[in-house]
Amino acid sequence: MIRTNGKRLVIKAVQGVISNPKVPLRNPFIVSNQGQPFVLPATGGISYNVLVGDSVFDFEGDHIEPCVIITREEKAVDQNILGGLNVLSCIGNEAFVVSGPETGSKGMVTGKHGGVEHVLIDFPNGVLERLAIGDRIQVRAYGQGLQLLDFPQIHVMNISPGLLERMGITQNKGQLVVPVTHVIPSSILGSGYGSRHSYSGDIDIQIPDKDAVQRYGLQKLRIGDVIAIRDLDARYGRVIRNGAMSIGVIVHASCLVSGHGPGVTMIMSTTEKSIMPKIEDDANIGRYLSIGRWRKKPAYRRRTKK
Repeated sequence: MIRTNGKRLVIKAVQGVISNPKVPLRNPFIVSNQGQPFVLPATGGISYNVLVGDSVFDFEGDHIEPCVIITREEKAVDQNILGGLNVLSCIGNEAFVVSGPETGSKGMVTGKHGGVEHVLIDFPNGVLERLAIGDRIQVRAYGQGLQLLDFPQIHVMNISPGLLERMGITQNKGQLVVPVTHVIPSSILGSGYGSRHSYSGDIDIQIPDKDAVQRYGLQKLRIGDVIAIRDLDARYGRVIRNGAMSIGVIVHASCLVSGHGPGVTMIMSTTEKSIMPKIEDDANIGRYLSIGRWRKKPAYRRRTKK
């Protein structure tokens, strides 16, 4: 059992609306890292056929986000309230539809996407089919401030205590043993480095180098996979630091644009040798939360005549 301060955490309501897909009207072209122009779906909206558990390379698109994508509703002038939805929402939080025909239906936060300030939410297929652009979704935001009481040197962020408990994390010789699908170096990361904090958004894995894709097994990468990144310090922004280790979740599919690729939302980071990654092929939040491609289909009920 990993001891935490979970019972002390505050549960806050934050709310957003299902966004429209983002496509510039005057210039819809995306220019790839090979210099080729494409017109393709990108961020935002409702993705009916893209779910947690799908390969990051399966779709003709750019930065494609799984399932339902929400963004803040208000156009606030006060900068102090702009970050509530993206910063406070954590992977594994419950989300509830609060407008439209699916009012009361429950989903689950699966990630956060930077730049566009999106929060990504999984819903059962029956709910998904009846949701509409503009429907309001309220998240029970719970997880920021989470601490590992026996590992104070590990910074934890963007993850609900409930998901943390389901990840099969153990302790061994003073280290936290974390199941992951991949271990990659910080040198192949791209967009997302710099002064911006790790409590919102993501950082992308660059994929133009085909040798690196094969070397690190990235061709098998799925949305929802938990991965380890060597020499990445994500505590106060994202920087390369020798000996650091960070753990993240793949939150969106791959990209065509230079410097971009599958997005990773951080959930742990340390500069000490406190995290030991353990390779497990099924270390995916979909399996831990029974969502996405791991969601059990409801049993068929034959209607009986009265």
